[in-house]
Amino acid sequence: MAERERAVLVGVQLPGMDAAEHEASMAELGRLVHTLGYDVVGEVTQRRDRLAPSSVLGEGKLVELASWSGGRGVVPMGPPRRVVTKAREKWEAEIDDGPAPDAIAEEDEEVESAPRESRRADLVVVDHELSPSQARNLGRATGIEVLDRTGVIVEIFHRHAQSREARLQVEIARLNYLVPRMRATGGGDRQRGGIGGKGAGESALELDRRKVRDRVAQLRGELAAIESEQTTRRARRTDQLRVALVGYTNAGKSSLMRALTGSDVLVADKLFATLDTTVRALHPESVPRVLVSDTVGFIKKLPHDLVASFRSTLDEALEASLLLLVVDASDPTFRQQLAVTQEVLGEIGADEVPAQLVLNKIDRVDPEGREILRAEFPTALQLSAKDRGDVARLREHILRTFDGALAEAELFLPWENAGLLGDVHAHTRVVEERHEGDGIHLKIKGRPAEVARILAKHRG
Repeated sequence: MAERERAVLVGVQLPGMDAAEHEASMAELGRLVHTLGYDVVGEVTQRRDRLAPSSVLGEGKLVELASWSGGRGVVPMGPPRRVVTKAREKWEAEIDDGPAPDAIAEEDEEVESAPRESRRADLVVVDHELSPSQARNLGRATGIEVLDRTGVIVEIFHRHAQSREARLQVEIARLNYLVPRMRATGGGDRQRGGIGGKGAGESALELDRRKVRDRVAQLRGELAAIESEQTTRRARRTDQLRVALVGYTNAGKSSLMRALTGSDVLVADKLFATLDTTVRALHPESVPRVLVSDTVGFIKKLPHDLVASFRSTLDEALEASLLLLVVDASDPTFRQQLAVTQEVLGEIGADEVPAQLVLNKIDRVDPEGREILRAEFPTALQLSAKDRGDVARLREHILRTFDGALAEAELFLPWENAGLLGDVHAHTRVVEERHEGDGIHLKIKGRPAEVARILAKHRG
């Protein structure tokens, strides 16, 4: 088994952020980095009024950070010497051929650093959004690759996307993230432009950026075609009862989805295990049928490009009949996570959809903690996705919630029309059924469209 690479985390506690919030944010960053495939070997934190404009940290802390990698801990004066590396050649070829680049331009710099074997960390991850110059300066001071929180999330999305739609969405967000971080390869040469070669033309950097913009436009076109198909597919379900599981990443939505529907959706104890919307029927199946969808998880500081890219996926929440707001009740920061979920739902206009708070993983909370939660959230459902009894209670709650929206009608089937009885049972709930001399007397409940169809069929 190959040894995992190692990362050191960097965080700055800014004014307005207390120590507990800062520690929680750093812990979450550590989980993100672990999901990306790195082991966290250390942290460097500092309290500051603002991020240092050039390199985030102060001089002393920059030296401390560099000690984790064998770097020099200072940003060399003057522009770095740039070379055309194999990484850049690969990047340019991939932009021409189609896929998103796997390397960013910071890899093109030659940085004096300690020999590979003496490094204690292979990656610096900063719990803030970095400007291109800040990332570049940290890389020069430490001698290793630098990613900010946004970069880590984008890369995790890139690795976990499975469907064609999700891959397109992530690639668009990834390219938008990379564009401002592209740097010239040096030389300052410009392509001659205009008729006869006159005019300033474009620099190599400008050409690279134009390639990316053209690629993004192509991806958006492909995504629009897929989204059109998704919209048509959702339109066929508009009159069906739908539940959408929404919440913070790793709150247990997929486990709950699996328990409610008996499906084989992926369940993994890591962040962003689910990026593709999965739709399954409630199991055991109810009459009328209820569809349950699992959606992409939210996270603090979720890049806006990703929110925008996954708009079609999040439309499952917007068009649901009921939202289950799933939180990990055992996480001390779940209140902040719930606030993030509600904020994102507000961004997409889904805050008006009826919602039910679900305090998941309650088996990890002691009895006293459960009483505190019950007093604070009296209408919330406390449950564990691992407890069959809890899942059954949730299922009954869903059905009771929808019951008020069902239409009720009385139906009489003469004996010569008794063949319609199977259709009635298949698409509506038969509340009462009486067999008398003249035929079958029924009282039914179901979705208004289905009840109207059956009544019309009977009249016909």
